[in-house]
Amino acid sequence: MIHPSAIIDSSATVGENVTIGPYSIVGPEVVIGDNTWIGPHVVLKGPTRIGKNNRISQFSSIGDDPQDKKYNNDKESILEIGDNNVIREFCTINRGTTEGGGKTVVGNDNWIMAYVHIAHDCILGNRIIFANYSAVAGHVIVEDNVIFGGYSGVHQFCRVGRHSFTAVASIVVKDVPPYLIVSGNTARPSGLNREGLKRHGFSNDTINLLRKAYKAVYREGLTVKDALEKLEPLVESSDEVRNFAAFISSSTRGIVR
Repeated sequence: MIHPSAIIDSSATVGENVTIGPYSIVGPEVVIGDNTWIGPHVVLKGPTRIGKNNRISQFSSIGDDPQDKKYNNDKESILEIGDNNVIREFCTINRGTTEGGGKTVVGNDNWIMAYVHIAHDCILGNRIIFANYSAVAGHVIVEDNVIFGGYSGVHQFCRVGRHSFTAVASIVVKDVPPYLIVSGNTARPSGLNREGLKRHGFSNDTINLLRKAYKAVYREGLTVKDALEKLEPLVESSDEVRNFAAFISSSTRGIVR
Protein backbone atom coordinates (compact mmCIF):
# COMPACT_ATOMS: atom_id res chain seq x y z
CA MET A 1 0.00 0.00 0.00
CA ILE A 2 3.05 2.29 0.30
CA HIS A 3 4.83 2.99 -2.97
CA PRO A 4 8.59 2.31 -2.83
CA SER A 5 9.37 5.84 -4.04
CA ALA A 6 7.53 7.43 -1.08
CA ILE A 7 9.74 8.87 1.68
CA ILE A 8 8.51 8.31 5.23
CA ASP A 9 10.36 9.67 8.24
CA SER A 10 11.17 7.17 10.97
CA SER A 11 9.25 9.27 13.54
CA ALA A 12 6.03 9.26 11.51
CA THR A 13 3.15 6.97 12.52
CA VAL A 14 1.18 5.28 9.76
CA GLY A 15 -2.05 3.45 10.62
CA GLU A 16 -3.51 0.29 9.17
CA ASN A 17 -4.59 -0.01 5.54
CA VAL A 18 -3.03 3.34 4.59
CA THR A 19 -2.11 4.02 0.97
CA ILE A 20 0.77 6.42 0.18
CA GLY A 21 1.37 7.14 -3.48
CA PRO A 22 4.53 7.59 -5.54
CA TYR A 23 6.97 10.36 -4.55
CA SER A 24 4.94 11.51 -1.54
CA ILE A 25 6.85 12.70 1.53
CA VAL A 26 5.73 12.06 5.12
CA GLY A 27 7.86 14.13 7.48
CA PRO A 28 8.71 13.93 11.18
CA GLU A 29 5.89 13.90 13.73
CA VAL A 30 3.15 13.10 11.23
CA VAL A 31 0.39 10.71 12.31
CA ILE A 32 -1.85 9.18 9.61
CA GLY A 33 -5.00 7.37 10.72
CA ASP A 34 -6.32 4.06 9.44
CA ASN A 35 -7.75 3.66 5.95
CA THR A 36 -6.43 7.00 4.73
CA TRP A 37 -5.43 7.38 1.10
CA ILE A 38 -2.52 9.69 0.22
CA GLY A 39 -2.04 10.29 -3.49
CA PRO A 40 1.21 10.84 -5.38
CA HIS A 41 3.42 13.89 -4.85
CA VAL A 42 1.79 14.87 -1.53
CA VAL A 43 3.92 16.55 1.18
CA LEU A 44 2.94 16.05 4.83
CA LYS A 45 4.92 17.96 7.44
CA GLY A 46 4.53 17.74 11.22
CA PRO A 47 3.55 18.04 13.88
CA THR A 48 0.37 16.96 12.08
CA ARG A 49 -2.30 14.47 13.14
CA ILE A 50 -4.60 13.11 10.45
CA GLY A 51 -7.58 10.95 11.41
CA LYS A 52 -9.19 7.97 9.73
CA ASN A 53 -10.68 7.49 6.27
CA ASN A 54 -9.28 10.67 4.75
CA ARG A 55 -8.39 11.12 1.10
CA ILE A 56 -5.64 13.58 0.14
CA SER A 57 -5.01 14.10 -3.56
CA GLN A 58 -1.85 14.78 -5.48
CA PHE A 59 0.34 17.86 -5.06
CA SER A 60 -1.27 18.95 -1.79
CA SER A 61 0.90 20.46 0.97
CA ILE A 62 -0.46 19.59 4.41
CA GLY A 63 1.00 20.79 7.71
CA ASP A 64 3.73 23.10 6.46
CA ASP A 65 4.89 26.16 8.42
CA PRO A 66 2.44 29.03 8.89
CA GLN A 67 2.70 31.84 6.36
CA ASP A 68 3.17 34.38 9.14
CA LYS A 69 6.22 36.64 9.39
CA LYS A 70 6.10 36.38 13.19
CA TYR A 71 6.51 32.59 13.06
CA ASN A 72 9.94 31.54 14.30
CA ASN A 73 9.88 27.76 14.61
CA ASP A 74 7.34 28.00 17.40
CA LYS A 75 7.19 25.01 19.75
CA GLU A 76 3.41 25.21 19.69
CA SER A 77 2.57 24.68 16.02
CA ILE A 78 0.21 21.82 15.22
CA LEU A 79 -2.29 20.78 12.55
CA GLU A 80 -5.16 18.44 13.45
CA ILE A 81 -7.39 16.92 10.77
CA GLY A 82 -10.35 14.74 11.71
CA ASP A 83 -11.98 11.84 9.91
CA ASN A 84 -13.62 11.30 6.50
CA ASN A 85 -12.30 14.43 4.82
CA VAL A 86 -11.70 14.74 1.08
CA ILE A 87 -8.82 17.08 0.19
CA ARG A 88 -8.37 17.47 -3.53
CA GLU A 89 -5.44 18.54 -5.71
CA PHE A 90 -3.02 21.39 -4.86
CA CYS A 91 -4.54 22.25 -1.47
CA THR A 92 -2.48 23.95 1.26
CA ILE A 93 -3.29 23.65 4.97
CA ASN A 94 -0.83 25.24 7.42
CA ARG A 95 -0.10 24.59 11.09
CA GLY A 96 -0.91 27.06 13.87
CA THR A 97 1.14 29.74 15.61
CA THR A 98 1.82 30.32 19.29
CA GLU A 99 0.04 33.68 19.22
CA GLY A 100 -3.01 32.07 17.62
CA GLY A 101 -3.27 29.23 20.11
CA GLY A 102 -0.79 26.96 18.36
CA LYS A 103 -3.26 24.86 16.44
CA THR A 104 -5.06 24.69 13.10
CA VAL A 105 -8.06 22.35 13.23
CA VAL A 106 -10.06 20.74 10.42
CA GLY A 107 -13.05 18.73 11.63
CA ASN A 108 -14.82 15.76 10.04
CA ASP A 109 -16.58 15.02 6.74
CA ASN A 110 -15.35 18.13 4.96
CA TRP A 111 -15.08 18.36 1.19
CA ILE A 112 -12.14 20.55 0.20
CA MET A 113 -11.83 21.00 -3.56
CA ALA A 114 -8.75 21.82 -5.64
CA TYR A 115 -6.46 24.79 -4.90
CA VAL A 116 -8.09 25.63 -1.56
CA HIS A 117 -5.95 27.38 1.08
CA ILE A 118 -6.60 27.06 4.82
CA ALA A 119 -4.27 29.30 6.78
CA HIS A 120 -2.73 29.07 10.24
CA ASP A 121 -4.85 28.97 13.38
CA CYS A 122 -8.13 28.39 11.55
CA ILE A 123 -10.75 26.34 13.38
CA LEU A 124 -13.06 24.51 10.98
CA GLY A 125 -16.09 22.46 11.92
CA ASN A 126 -17.74 19.58 10.12
CA ARG A 127 -19.40 18.99 6.73
CA ILE A 128 -17.98 22.18 5.20
CA ILE A 129 -17.66 22.47 1.43
CA PHE A 130 -14.86 24.56 -0.06
CA ALA A 131 -15.32 24.99 -3.81
CA ASN A 132 -12.25 25.40 -6.01
CA TYR A 133 -9.83 28.26 -5.27
CA SER A 134 -11.63 29.40 -2.12
CA ALA A 135 -9.43 30.45 0.80
CA VAL A 136 -9.60 31.42 4.46
CA ALA A 137 -6.91 33.61 6.03
CA GLY A 138 -5.41 33.14 9.48
CA HIS A 139 -7.47 32.80 12.66
CA VAL A 140 -10.78 32.26 10.83
CA ILE A 141 -13.52 30.22 12.53
CA VAL A 142 -15.95 28.31 10.30
CA GLU A 143 -18.92 26.54 11.86
CA ASP A 144 -20.64 23.38 10.57
CA ASN A 145 -22.34 22.95 7.19
CA VAL A 146 -20.97 26.09 5.53
CA ILE A 147 -20.55 26.20 1.74
CA PHE A 148 -17.93 28.45 0.13
CA GLY A 149 -18.45 29.24 -3.53
CA GLY A 150 -15.47 29.10 -5.85
CA TYR A 151 -12.89 31.90 -5.51
CA SER A 152 -14.40 33.07 -2.20
CA GLY A 153 -12.00 34.63 0.31
CA VAL A 154 -12.36 35.25 4.03
CA HIS A 155 -10.35 37.93 5.86
CA GLN A 156 -8.33 36.97 8.92
CA PHE A 157 -10.10 36.76 12.30
CA CYS A 158 -13.57 36.52 10.72
CA ARG A 159 -16.19 34.00 11.79
CA VAL A 160 -18.57 32.23 9.42
CA GLY A 161 -21.74 30.90 11.02
CA ARG A 162 -23.32 27.50 10.50
CA HIS A 163 -25.40 26.71 7.42
CA SER A 164 -24.28 29.88 5.65
CA PHE A 165 -23.36 30.12 1.98
CA THR A 166 -20.97 32.42 0.13
CA ALA A 167 -21.66 32.95 -3.56
CA VAL A 168 -18.89 32.65 -6.13
CA ALA A 169 -16.03 35.16 -5.70
CA SER A 170 -17.40 36.58 -2.44
CA ILE A 171 -14.89 38.55 -0.34
CA VAL A 172 -15.80 38.33 3.33
CA VAL A 173 -14.29 40.98 5.63
CA LYS A 174 -16.76 40.80 8.53
CA ASP A 175 -18.52 38.02 10.41
CA VAL A 176 -21.21 36.08 8.54
CA PRO A 177 -24.12 35.17 10.86
CA PRO A 178 -25.57 31.66 10.64
CA TYR A 179 -28.10 30.67 7.97
CA LEU A 180 -27.29 33.53 5.54
CA ILE A 181 -26.35 33.77 1.88
CA VAL A 182 -23.74 36.44 1.17
CA SER A 183 -22.27 37.61 -2.11
CA GLY A 184 -20.11 40.29 -3.66
CA ASN A 185 -16.87 42.18 -3.06
CA THR A 186 -17.17 43.07 -0.31
CA ALA A 187 -19.76 40.48 0.70
CA ARG A 188 -23.26 41.65 1.59
CA PRO A 189 -26.27 39.61 2.72
CA SER A 190 -28.42 38.23 -0.10
CA GLY A 191 -31.09 36.55 1.98
CA LEU A 192 -31.67 33.51 4.12
CA ASN A 193 -30.16 30.20 2.95
CA ARG A 194 -33.62 28.63 2.72
CA GLU A 195 -32.74 25.90 0.23
CA GLY A 196 -29.77 24.80 2.32
CA LEU A 197 -31.91 24.74 5.45
CA LYS A 198 -34.56 22.62 3.73
CA ARG A 199 -31.93 20.15 2.57
CA HIS A 200 -30.73 19.77 6.16
CA GLY A 201 -34.21 19.03 7.43
CA PHE A 202 -35.20 22.34 9.00
CA SER A 203 -38.96 22.62 9.41
CA ASN A 204 -41.03 25.29 7.68
CA ASP A 205 -41.86 26.78 11.08
CA THR A 206 -38.18 27.14 11.95
CA ILE A 207 -37.37 28.65 8.55
CA ASN A 208 -40.22 31.15 8.92
CA LEU A 209 -38.93 32.21 12.35
CA LEU A 210 -35.45 32.67 10.89
CA ARG A 211 -36.95 34.77 8.07
CA LYS A 212 -38.51 37.06 10.68
CA ALA A 213 -35.18 37.30 12.48
CA TYR A 214 -33.38 38.06 9.19
CA LYS A 215 -35.86 40.83 8.35
CA ALA A 216 -35.43 42.41 11.79
CA VAL A 217 -31.65 42.61 11.35
CA TYR A 218 -31.43 43.39 7.63
CA ARG A 219 -34.68 44.82 6.28
CA GLU A 220 -36.14 47.17 8.86
CA GLY A 221 -33.40 49.78 9.13
CA LEU A 222 -32.70 49.05 12.78
CA THR A 223 -29.37 49.29 14.53
CA VAL A 224 -27.88 45.97 15.54
CA LYS A 225 -28.70 46.72 19.17
CA ASP A 226 -32.34 47.49 18.40
CA ALA A 227 -32.64 44.48 16.10
CA LEU A 228 -31.36 42.17 18.83
CA GLU A 229 -33.93 43.60 21.23
CA LYS A 230 -36.64 42.91 18.67
CA LEU A 231 -35.45 39.31 18.39
CA GLU A 232 -35.89 38.61 22.10
CA PRO A 233 -39.45 37.17 21.80
CA LEU A 234 -38.36 34.90 18.93
CA VAL A 235 -35.33 33.68 20.87
CA GLU A 236 -37.63 32.14 23.46
CA SER A 237 -39.32 29.92 20.86
CA SER A 238 -36.44 28.88 18.59
CA ASP A 239 -32.97 27.48 19.27
CA GLU A 240 -31.95 28.53 15.75
CA VAL A 241 -32.96 32.15 16.31
CA ARG A 242 -31.11 31.98 19.63
CA ASN A 243 -27.99 30.85 17.76
CA PHE A 244 -28.47 33.63 15.23
CA ALA A 245 -28.84 36.30 17.91
CA ALA A 246 -26.00 34.97 20.07
CA PHE A 247 -23.62 34.96 17.10
CA ILE A 248 -24.44 38.58 16.28
CA SER A 249 -24.19 39.79 19.87
CA SER A 250 -20.78 38.13 20.32
CA SER A 251 -19.26 39.53 17.11
CA THR A 252 -16.20 41.68 17.64
CA ARG A 253 -15.51 42.49 13.95
CA GLY A 254 -19.09 43.42 13.18
CA ILE A 255 -21.38 41.48 10.85
CA VAL A 256 -21.93 41.72 7.10
CA ARG A 257 -24.73 44.22 6.44
